[in-house]
Amino acid sequence: MAMHGLFLAGKCLNCVGRLQLFLSNDHRALIGLYSTAAKHWGTGDNCNGDDTTDDSSHAMTNVRLLEMRASKLEEQVRELTERYKRAMADSDNVRKRTQKFVQDAKLFGIQSFCRELVEVADLLEKTTDNLQEEEGQRLAQVQDRLQGIFTKHGLNKMSPVGDKYDPYQHEIVCHTPAEGGEPSTVTIVKQDGYKLHGRTIRHAQVGIAVMKQEQD
Repeated sequence: MAMHGLFLAGKCLNCVGRLQLFLSNDHRALIGLYSTAAKHWGTGDNCNGDDTTDDSSHAMTNVRLLEMRASKLEEQVRELTERYKRAMADSDNVRKRTQKFVQDAKLFGIQSFCRELVEVADLLEKTTDNLQEEEGQRLAQVQDRLQGIFTKHGLNKMSPVGDKYDPYQHEIVCHTPAEGGEPSTVTIVKQDGYKLHGRTIRHAQVGIAVMKQEQD
């Protein structure tokens, strides 16, 4: 009986020893795990920290890329806008020049015809001056009618007497003394000049006043 009790006691002691050893080993393992976790936490090598840092880095990179793309697009928009404005300005200039060309063609397309027609008017005027009174009056009416048609179509006779000499309108054919008149003014018309819609198509042949040279 006593031997059986000792056997049971020894067996219990053996179990207690094993339990202590197991608890001791688990304790050391827990301490080791805690130390490792502490090291990772201290150095920032935990999983949550890595994910947060990577997400922030990617976000900043994407923002910079978007800003660069937006800047390039804005530059392209400005460049295209300037090109569009220049193209529109060039197109408008071409349109205006074309309109001016067409308008001038309409107004001055008969310029050569008018030059020849005014020569007929000159001949008619000279003939009228050399005819008798009755016949001259008839031709004068024709002449007035012709001048009216000229005016209707923008062809006008110049009246330069008393005006300052203008090389774009007058051709000097003689000089006259400036007796009380201002020098370089038109004093006489030898041949009438004409303008078509304000443009000179034939210069008036005129005489201008000049100062007399003082004699010794």
